[in-house]
Amino acid sequence: MVLGALAERGMTRHALHVFDEMGRLGRTPSLRSCNCLLAGMVRGGEGGAALMVFEQVLEMGVVPDVYMIGIVVNARCREGSVECAEGFVEKMEGMGFEVNVVVFNALVGGYVCKGDVEGAEKVLGWMSRRGVERNVVTWTLFMKGYCRQGRVEEAERLLRRMEQDEGVVMDDRVYGVLVDGYCQVGRMDDAVRIRDEMVRVGLRVNVFVCNALVNGYCKQGRVGEAEKVFRGMVDWNVRPDCYSYNTLLDGYCREGRMSEAFMLCEGMTREGIDPSVVTYNTVLKGLVDVGSYGDALSLWHSMVERGVALNEVSYCTLLDCFFKMGDSDRATKLWKEILGRGFTRSTFAFNTMIGGLCKVGKVVEAKAVFDRMKELGCLPDEVTYRTLSDGYCKNGSVLEAFRIKDMMERRTISPSIGMYNSLINGLFKSRKSTDVAGLLVEMQTRGLSPNAVTYGTLISGWCNEEKLDEAFNLYFEMIERGFSPNLVICSKIVSSLYKSDRINEATVILDKMVDFDLLTVHKCSDKSVKNDLISLEAQRIADSLDKSAVCNSLPNNIVYNIVIYGLCKSGKIDEARSVLSTLLSRGFLPDNFTYGALIHACSAAGDVDGAFNLRNEMLERGLIPNITTYNALINGLCKLGNMDRAQRLFCKLPQKGLVPNVVTYNILIGGYCKIGDLNEASKLREKMLEEGIS
Repeated sequence: MVLGALAERGMTRHALHVFDEMGRLGRTPSLRSCNCLLAGMVRGGEGGAALMVFEQVLEMGVVPDVYMIGIVVNARCREGSVECAEGFVEKMEGMGFEVNVVVFNALVGGYVCKGDVEGAEKVLGWMSRRGVERNVVTWTLFMKGYCRQGRVEEAERLLRRMEQDEGVVMDDRVYGVLVDGYCQVGRMDDAVRIRDEMVRVGLRVNVFVCNALVNGYCKQGRVGEAEKVFRGMVDWNVRPDCYSYNTLLDGYCREGRMSEAFMLCEGMTREGIDPSVVTYNTVLKGLVDVGSYGDALSLWHSMVERGVALNEVSYCTLLDCFFKMGDSDRATKLWKEILGRGFTRSTFAFNTMIGGLCKVGKVVEAKAVFDRMKELGCLPDEVTYRTLSDGYCKNGSVLEAFRIKDMMERRTISPSIGMYNSLINGLFKSRKSTDVAGLLVEMQTRGLSPNAVTYGTLISGWCNEEKLDEAFNLYFEMIERGFSPNLVICSKIVSSLYKSDRINEATVILDKMVDFDLLTVHKCSDKSVKNDLISLEAQRIADSLDKSAVCNSLPNNIVYNIVIYGLCKSGKIDEARSVLSTLLSRGFLPDNFTYGALIHACSAAGDVDGAFNLRNEMLERGLIPNITTYNALINGLCKLGNMDRAQRLFCKLPQKGLVPNVVTYNILIGGYCKIGDLNEASKLREKMLEEGIS
């Protein structure tokens, strides 16, 4: 009686103590008490311990019933041992036990949790052979399995079959699973349709359905729609729970709307709902993502002071914060604390550390963490390998990146499309573009199709290789496959055309990307440009933008910079400065590229005073000219034959924190050769070699 009473009240530890004492004293607990104890342990997530207690129950002479069999099957399934659970059921049947629908549902649920709908269907066949009728729980589990695989149409067809079956009583959970399924795949209109249907058949909308809708809208970035659902929960007589608040909170944080996030937190506490560690983690990540590192650190200290049960997500978010601050030392110190707190088997923690080190260019240190990860028995996953491989690609060590891929494949982990995209980028960066075709073939033989990122990477790579025909062909292939061009891809094509002196072609495309008449600025009509030498490919790209979202999206700083660069490249410096003046009045923030293009154009045109005035304007705006900018200024002086001033500017470069490069030396050497001062040219050549520049 005592054992059963403790177990029913959820006092599992005390119940276990009584159970152990009964065993020591030779007393046999009742079947009902044992069932209560085992069920409580499984509910509390102690499935492994429950299975050990079950073995003790059998040793004590307790004969299990079908209810206990169901508990044990559930425990094995929760531990991920569905096949063992199935073997256990077969064993119990062999001993003469008649297994009921509850036991079979536990098996179905186990397979569904593994994402193995085929295994669950095998259990259905078993049920048919035993004459066990399926119930609403069986079908709901199957719907959940289909939804987890994104097979929402099949899930809805199952719902329609259930509606025709008079023996099945539909409940809110059935509809809730399908609403959530549609939300997970982003089909919000269908999710709302099923929600409305649920209401029409007389079922109440519950908190699970509302949460699914809020989560679905937030995942799509439609936070306004999520707010409407959240605010409308009161109309359904549904009280938002902690998950409701946390989901909407995550939506606000993802959009950087931190003031609204804090207001929601205040509303949460007013409603008597205590913020969980998930709440704190969400706000902490939001602050880090918007760059409010000081506020993030303040929140962290508050979390510690308030006794929040910090978990691996908390620590990893702080770790990410330190890396984004550029503070590798504090990140390393925190990493030691993370390992000291027992997160040595956390793949997520190791991935965060490896990713952080790769982002700051410390790939050697990242590899050391990777090796330590394996030493501690924490198995790397696809994200681990992809992150380290990407680090090597960005570092120019593409051969090491491929070694990481080989290592991953030896563990029978298949590379994702993300890893292939990274490797393609690495090959282009390492000037190994001839290997790209082979990698694409390998990718497609593995059943992976290029995505928008793949096409963007390929187009950018071929543009950098000055193989614009390849880039154009990929652009058209991308369009044919249903991918929309974005500003980044179009900007790359346009800037590459300008660099190749294909001015008119670039201008025709760029005109479709800006929110003003660029052709008028270039002082030419659409007709005159088209009558000029325009390739069919460039015109096709321009025409394709009429039908794309690029035309409807606001140009960003990159696009405006390309406009200025294009005008400068065309020798239209006054027009470029006029456009800059207009853009400044609209809030445009010029950067090094903006001024670099103008300074280079002025210097090339012989207007050195104008170039230096732009340099001064640049400094007034708090922008620090780089070596490319000073190379343009030195080049302008050399073109005018003003070698003394060019030499003085060259000598001042170290004071400005800049190191002359091969371009700097070649400009000066060329300048001295032009005026016949071969002695100075020779001295510069020797100095260049001494500095190890070639």
